[in-house]
Amino acid sequence: MMNKRIFRLNLLTSVITLAVSFIMVFGILFSYFEGQIFEELKNEANYISYAVSNEGGAFIDNFRNKGARITLISKNGDVIADTEVDVKELENHGDRQEIIDAVNNGFGKSARYSKTLMKKTLYYAVRLDDGSVLRVSTVQNSVIVILMGLLQSLIVIFVLAVILSFVLSNRVSKAIINPINSLDLDNPTKNDTYEELTPLLRKIANQKNTIERQISDAKQKQEEFRLITENMNEGLIIIDSGANVLSYNQAALKLLQIDEVKSDSIYSFNRSRIFCETVRKALSGEREESDLSVDGRNYNLIANPVYAEDKAIGAVIVIIDVTERTQREQLRREFTSNVSHELKTPLTSILGFAEIMKNGGAPESTVTEFSGIIYDEAKRLVTLVNDIIKISELDENAIPRDTGSVDIYGVAVAVADRLAPEAKRRNVSINVTGGSAEITGSEKVLDEMLYNLCDNAIKYNRDGGRVDIIVNAVDDKVNVTVSDTGIGIPKAEQDRVFERFYRVDKSHSKEVGGTGLGLSIVKHAAAFHNAEISMQSTLDMGTSITVSFKKQG
Repeated sequence: MMNKRIFRLNLLTSVITLAVSFIMVFGILFSYFEGQIFEELKNEANYISYAVSNEGGAFIDNFRNKGARITLISKNGDVIADTEVDVKELENHGDRQEIIDAVNNGFGKSARYSKTLMKKTLYYAVRLDDGSVLRVSTVQNSVIVILMGLLQSLIVIFVLAVILSFVLSNRVSKAIINPINSLDLDNPTKNDTYEELTPLLRKIANQKNTIERQISDAKQKQEEFRLITENMNEGLIIIDSGANVLSYNQAALKLLQIDEVKSDSIYSFNRSRIFCETVRKALSGEREESDLSVDGRNYNLIANPVYAEDKAIGAVIVIIDVTERTQREQLRREFTSNVSHELKTPLTSILGFAEIMKNGGAPESTVTEFSGIIYDEAKRLVTLVNDIIKISELDENAIPRDTGSVDIYGVAVAVADRLAPEAKRRNVSINVTGGSAEITGSEKVLDEMLYNLCDNAIKYNRDGGRVDIIVNAVDDKVNVTVSDTGIGIPKAEQDRVFERFYRVDKSHSKEVGGTGLGLSIVKHAAAFHNAEISMQSTLDMGTSITVSFKKQG
């Protein structure tokens, strides 16, 4: 922590400063006292030299063993007299620095340590009138001796100083750190702190603004990604290299029929062999595409690996619902098969009877009969082709949208008039009730829709039956209902009657004719007008089909 570092630095600085201060103070004091001693030696030397000059060398005997040591030295360095040592024991002093300086300059001084460095002798020499030298010396304890003598006191002072330094350093470090710790980094430029921190706080403010912008952009992109993925019809799952789910959209849960995600593992989403194998291959670095079925729904799985530095770090799995496409493909195959069958039957009859007539072996009466059969089959073939063309046009929205205001009641009356002869031939009455009702649509398509509804109602009716076309407006709807008193449709078959070529009673259908596309045309025509179809039917009692249109605004 910065607080501890500052504290340690302050304490170390204080201790070093204290130690250096001790050394400097002792050095200064020692030098000062030494200077004072030299000054005293000088005064004493001048005083004694004056007396010796007047009274002779014997004067120094008065100072024997009384304080400072006094030595009288001849011009050539021999010791003449000494207050402490017998002169016979002393060697020539001509090479001593203070003697040389005194001889040359009139006075000299020097200091010499003892062999143990525990004592220091100070010398001051002055030249007398006769050329001899008077030297006064005294012994001074060395700094080491002084320090040793003061050691206990110094230790106490040093410990107290360290404690004081510890306390002050702690307070100073806190005083330095507190303004930094109390910085409001949410508002860097509003802090009242050290001027030196201003550039740093500006940089923090700039970085904060940059980070906030980046976070805002990231959140916006994340929200955009969420909105896009959540509004996708396709399922999306993102996994890491360990098959753990990082992200998914609700469409994925819906398509895979998952109510609650209970595990982060992708394998908990679907445990089928196909699904697991697709995921495994994607994580191994292969793009994989497969088909999956879940409760009757068909899905296309597309799994793409995600690379980083040539290594697969995860995968993106897209789930596409292809049920309708598969069903359309199935319907197309069935439609093709049914069309082929429906076309083949009349063509076979036509070719067979035409071949007999071509060979010329048939009597005249038979030829007339055969011609009638050929005519009926050709007519049936044309009707079938026309119905197929209508279905194709409605399928592909190829009908020109020449829509406008149409009186659906007028269309119903026209269809009833056109089918009246056929109804009379089958002993069925046809009636139109209601009143004028305007809707927006294509009159041609509406006519075709009502024609097929009424045609079916007549064909599958009973002898002496009834067909009612009812046009009425309810709230914002216009309802057109075609009811009959015919054979009815079994409950189990009602969901399939609008399929192409589907017939409830194939044997009866052959008698009444038709292509099996009538109600399919009705269904597509209603979708063309965004209308809704509902049906009610009771076996052996009749059928009622209602088409509801939006009323013209």
